[in-house]
Amino acid sequence: MSATTDRALLSATPFGVPPARLALAPDGPPREDVGPRPHGAWWPRTRDLTQELPPLADVLDPLRGRVTRIGVNPRYWPIIPRRIYVNGRVVQVGWFTSELDPHQILLLSGTVVRWNLLVIPPETADPSASRLMAAASACAGPRSTASALMAAERPDGTAPSYGTGSGPAGDGHATADRGDAAAAAAS
Repeated sequence: MSATTDRALLSATPFGVPPARLALAPDGPPREDVGPRPHGAWWPRTRDLTQELPPLADVLDPLRGRVTRIGVNPRYWPIIPRRIYVNGRVVQVGWFTSELDPHQILLLSGTVVRWNLLVIPPETADPSASRLMAAASACAGPRSTASALMAAERPDGTAPSYGTGSGPAGDGHATADRGDAAAAAAS
């Protein structure tokens, strides 16, 4: 005896990692460009580089060659992994304190391309993040450094201090910036 139902069979759908929130200059970085100006902006969802870097590298891989190394400034990252895995391969991650803008991430590819991306803090409001992504990926007009773009977004012209995590040498904890509204309420 057989039975039929009008219900669809349940199927398992694999959990996918959300794509990287990214805005790039139309042509990406030129092959000879080694300057510190951003070639776009990246807006991670968290401060967990182990979780956030693989989708970023995965998006950039087909554009100008596989990402082989990533450099970050440890100021705003509580934990920096030494390596991450992207599509079954290892990508080395390093940190630089004085050589790299704290609001920027550096990605190197096997084809000698250097991606400099403005890092928009995860806690940034949507309107501010949209403006920063547009400014960092604009191909017209003068291009600013990552810290200059972040400073321009603040009303007082100073760069935001979104955390005090000191990276691998610190205690591994970051604290959130109280922000202008919280500081005003406290006074």
